[in-house]
Amino acid sequence: MKDFAALLASRFLLAAVLTGTFSSGVSLAVAQTSPFYQGKTIRIIAGATPGGFYDRAARLLARYMGKYLPGNPEIIVQNMPGAGSLVATNYIYSVAKGDGLTLAMPLSYIYLDQLTERKEVQFDVRKLNWIGALDKTPMIFYIRADSPFRTIEDIAKAKEPPKCGASGTSSASYILVRALEEAFGIRIVSVLGYPGGAEINLAVERGEVACAGMTLYAHFGREPFGTWHKKGFDRHLVQTGRKRDARAPDTPTIYELMDKYTTPETGRRVIQVLFTGDEYGHPMIAPPDTPLERVRLLREAYAKALRDPELLAEAKKENMELDPSTGEEQEAMMKEVMGQPSEVIQKLKKLLGQ
Repeated sequence: MKDFAALLASRFLLAAVLTGTFSSGVSLAVAQTSPFYQGKTIRIIAGATPGGFYDRAARLLARYMGKYLPGNPEIIVQNMPGAGSLVATNYIYSVAKGDGLTLAMPLSYIYLDQLTERKEVQFDVRKLNWIGALDKTPMIFYIRADSPFRTIEDIAKAKEPPKCGASGTSSASYILVRALEEAFGIRIVSVLGYPGGAEINLAVERGEVACAGMTLYAHFGREPFGTWHKKGFDRHLVQTGRKRDARAPDTPTIYELMDKYTTPETGRRVIQVLFTGDEYGHPMIAPPDTPLERVRLLREAYAKALRDPELLAEAKKENMELDPSTGEEQEAMMKEVMGQPSEVIQKLKKLLGQ
């Protein structure tokens, strides 16, 4: 009996030394019942302005993820807009601690800034920890209905190209405009620097710019677009999905138009790389040095939150269509898309202004 007690004591001592609980005076049993996240606060850095779809998605997840993490931490959202979420992504990679308490939701096309070697990039998307994504985000290109442009052909023939608003070079609007120029040889002027989608919408209403690109879900999921559609304020020229979305059945896809105009193979591959971001939806990331166990906990909590009946009901009420992907799936896609041949990268650099 004494031998058994001695063996048990020695094992307890070894466990205490290995876990650091011996020196701190905290028992192993207490350590096991005190999860890391208990009493903590997690920040989600939204790489866009308040009120937009990225902000709404971040706040939706913040209301539910905590209940699926051990210790049920509080989760808050902090907006950090700038340069198409380049500021937020640099922050999460180079500044934020990798302790599992700071996450971010950048724009899904942020990989293009790295792929085209922009000097402002301070991150490597392959080293980020991808937690998951809410949905898939095909885009739509809209323009004011009082403009002279009814089709892509009209833009091709125009002496004066339309001006489109965008937040930065990794924003949906900028990417879509550059893709249209590559695929169809048209010219569109991009006006950069708007903090987010809400500001671009106001610029369109004021007539500062005539057009923009954005996700279909955002365009059909919130104001002012419902009011615009009722008033016939805008028209839709092209969408990026492989097939036409039910909400825009009369709007051709970019793939239909590439077939029509026989876009060269290199151009088609560039378009495919550009719209890989559609598969990333509204992603969530963690710093590269986040412990693997916390990454696992965050991924599990993310996936469980997106199956929560209350979250699903809230998302439906907000017209948010969920089509989740896992962090593992995103990580694999990111490694694949970053492995492009030099000719495609050079084409992308030229296309995106590098």
